[in-house]
Amino acid sequence: MLVVVAGRAGTGKTTLARGLACDLAATYLRVDAIETALATVRDSAVTGPDGYAVAHLVARSNLDLGRDVVVDAVCPVPESRSAWAVADDRTDVVVFETALDDAAEHRRRVEDRRPDMPGQHVPTWADVEDDGYAPWDEARDGLRTVVDTTSAEDALRCARRRLGVR
Repeated sequence: MLVVVAGRAGTGKTTLARGLACDLAATYLRVDAIETALATVRDSAVTGPDGYAVAHLVARSNLDLGRDVVVDAVCPVPESRSAWAVADDRTDVVVFETALDDAAEHRRRVEDRRPDMPGQHVPTWADVEDDGYAPWDEARDGLRTVVDTTSAEDALRCARRRLGVR
């Protein structure tokens, strides 16, 4: 199974993806970690689609081993959403989009966030407001389950139910 947890920065993607990866004993792929590594070795914060390209290949390699994979990625544009077709007809793909409708809480989370990896860039609120996150269009981007992440515990329960995990 390939589980993709997508959504804007500060909406609880990482918390949800980590919880699901633990529940499933799955390989956890965090695009932020890949992008941070690329930025460090390149001495540049700009990675473009490269982090996603690496994540796709690592996901495919783990799926080929019969491992479940949980991906933690913003997926801000249609190309970054449709590219998870690294899965084939042998793989169930489930996509969650995290949502946090309370703008004040969203801003607080973004502003309180601190890097958790050496060299990691965390976005400012201005970065999030100007992130170019395209609204999801299921006809274009594929099916997904929207998960309200106001409560991390409720979000994890919702995702577990969708996956049939206790």
